Amino acid sequence: MIFSNKIIIFAAANIAKKTQFGRQSTNKFQKKSNFAPEMTEKEGTFRFKQFRVRQSRCAMKVGTDGVLLGALAIVENQESRVASQESNRPIVKCLDLGTGTGLIALMIAQRNPEALITAIDIDADAAGQAAENFALSPWADRLTAVCGDVRESGDDGKFDLIVCNPPFYEHSPAASSATRDTARRTDTLTHEQLVECASRLLVNDGRLEVIIPYATTDEFVHLGWLRGLHLVRRIDIRTKAAKPYKRSVLSLVKIEELKNGRIEHTHSFLTLLNPDSTPTDEYRELTRDFYLDK
Repeated sequence: MIFSNKIIIFAAANIAKKTQFGRQSTNKFQKKSNFAPEMTEKEGTFRFKQFRVRQSRCAMKVGTDGVLLGALAIVENQESRVASQESNRPIVKCLDLGTGTGLIALMIAQRNPEALITAIDIDADAAGQAAENFALSPWADRLTAVCGDVRESGDDGKFDLIVCNPPFYEHSPAASSATRDTARRTDTLTHEQLVECASRLLVNDGRLEVIIPYATTDEFVHLGWLRGLHLVRRIDIRTKAAKPYKRSVLSLVKIEELKNGRIEHTHSFLTLLNPDSTPTDEYRELTRDFYLDK
């Protein structure tokens, strides 16, 4: 891979596995529900079925959005949904953009045994901790953590899949720390910059998978279309049936030459919790390979 000299690459297999981590609190959703990864307070570690995620040095902690994208993203080999394309492109080279703890990259590695995953974050502490989490996983040889700005990457046309849980606060007050502010706000990576990077870094027929606020979905889809990224799947997500939709998971495919005009896309919906705050059957099934049985 080609990166500028400002970018540091962490080889997960060479990261020392004995590191001290501080205590961390669970996120808002996990406080309300027993259906979540198990939190080990002593180590500040989330335990999933096949891996653990330490997060003491990351500005943004393990959260429901990351789990949803890791579970819903199309990361396995399948026939192209594009009518004008007949290839069945294998998903091998993957990029987790803004990896944070490395959670989504780890979920992809678990779901797709062929995937070679590069996980990039602009924050050195996050990239370093992601590398440590990768080294502790069963897939250290297929995971690489990178510290740097994706906008400076020279890996044009290299990736079959890009996943991103991007910053989503456009006009919010600054967060309590500079690193958390960078992770939360679109000032550092706007949606327009994200789709531009994805269009440049993806192979033709490659896929971008994102989770974004529901209210920004139509605008994001339009930005993608301007860059040759066409919507093929949309999933709108809400916490409970009585609540408004809050998030959307989008799948967009890069098509350099669209031969047959408009591309049709699927549109589905997901509710996470029942009225009594227990997880819905659909949510349980979605996360059964990751969440520990309670």
